[in-house]
Amino acid sequence: MLERISRSNPLLLGSQSPRRLEILRTVGVPVEVFAVDVDEQLLPAERPDAMATRLARQKGAAVLYAINRAGQWRDGRWVLCADTIVHIGGELMGKPRDDDDARRMLRLLSGRTHHVTTGFVVHGADAFDAPAYAETTAVTFRTLSEDEVRRYVATGEGRDKAGGYGVQGLAGAFVERIEGSYHNVVGLPVHRVVEVLLRAGALDGFPLDPST
Repeated sequence: MLERISRSNPLLLGSQSPRRLEILRTVGVPVEVFAVDVDEQLLPAERPDAMATRLARQKGAAVLYAINRAGQWRDGRWVLCADTIVHIGGELMGKPRDDDDARRMLRLLSGRTHHVTTGFVVHGADAFDAPAYAETTAVTFRTLSEDEVRRYVATGEGRDKAGGYGVQGLAGAFVERIEGSYHNVVGLPVHRVVEVLLRAGALDGFPLDPST
């Protein structure tokens, strides 16, 4: 039987993203990291929401497989996995392959509105039966100079981030307008995640009682 999330039964986060971890901790959700790697290859003609939710499901399955293989599964654990995709004009952007790719991405985003979609899944004992959710936010960049693109990529801030930039860091100065959830652009639509956790009975209320 699944137990409610608490300090003694933290949410298991199947992600290597320090931003997702920080977001959950900021809103008081007890969390433990169990990072996994999955093949993030794009499928032909795949929609952004379909790709993001597919990869979230794959990460969830990988977490369960790894835990069960190691004999570490404990009844009552809740697992959260997510994936974020940046997309513009039909092109889907994950993490840049290298600095040349990062510069290409920023030039494409410069002076235009793009979209950020995060897919996530919350599950207990069976990753395959859990519903997946997607949230999309529109982000408009001001026009960037070639020098700004070069200097930003040289900082290395965007190397591990979809679209080659981090809105919570230096690239915040590139953003002219955000329509939708800011946290979704960072990597996790925490308002939707908490809503799903409450509906699933993983949380008995929000904010959490600090004594539990």
